[in-house]
Amino acid sequence: MSIPAYATPLERLWRYAYRVICALILLFLIAPILIIIPLSFNAEPYFTFTNKMLTLDPEGYSLRWYDRLLTYGMAAPEAARDWAWWVDSWHNSRWLQAAKNSVIIGFFATLLATTLGTLAALGLSRSDMPWRRTIMAILISPMIVPIIITATGLFFFYSMTGLSGTYAGIILAHATLGIPFVIITVTATLSGFDQSLTRAAANLGATPSRIFFRITMPLILPGVISGALFAFVTSFDEVVAVLFIAAPDQQTIPRQMWNGIREQISPSILAIATILVAISVLLLTAVELLRRRSERLRGISPH
Repeated sequence: MSIPAYATPLERLWRYAYRVICALILLFLIAPILIIIPLSFNAEPYFTFTNKMLTLDPEGYSLRWYDRLLTYGMAAPEAARDWAWWVDSWHNSRWLQAAKNSVIIGFFATLLATTLGTLAALGLSRSDMPWRRTIMAILISPMIVPIIITATGLFFFYSMTGLSGTYAGIILAHATLGIPFVIITVTATLSGFDQSLTRAAANLGATPSRIFFRITMPLILPGVISGALFAFVTSFDEVVAVLFIAAPDQQTIPRQMWNGIREQISPSILAIATILVAISVLLLTAVELLRRRSERLRGISPH
């Protein structure tokens, strides 16, 4: 947005100062991430920039720590990289095992959170819903309550129900943490939904299920997918609840990073952190594209 011609010199100065302040705040927030990325290519086992890295010497950079993600825990990491080597890596690499666990748990937790969160948002969007504000506050409480309190409660509850140390328990815990994001996202999408469309379809004889799948769901689908992405990221990055309720062999990527920091300081953690940053950027880009699509469907000009 350009500065209007009638703006005073002081207003113009504040406009430029405001942009500089915003840029500095943004740089302060992303600086730790920007530092991690080049350090993950360090040829030496250090968490600092070496002289060769600072002078941009190619010998100071290496992919060894990304390769370490494949070989750590293998039975024969130095063997020829044939089919047997890849099978060994797939079954024995600790980082790959953690990645598989994170993806599987995240997928089912997202599926459960998206289903329950969307249904809850549809009910809460109705003006005749009794105790709507109270129910909304209860459903989004996992987002507000400190995660350590939620994890402690899950630990004692799972200990009594036999869910402690099971994948089902982890999936349910992650779904609980992801449901608030789905509810908020879908509710925001439903706030601009034209209810006259459903009433018109009902007057024409459409059944409730047909109205939902042919009219409501296509229009709120960007919000549902956005909520699902947020739920998946929440599950993929969660570590506190896993530390409380998971068995020792149920490693996820955040838990493996936590164990790596405690047991040995290896730049492999920087490599996996860089990969997670790339995944987060892709997911946030997808969320932004879905937001713009949702605004176009509702007749709002994206900005």
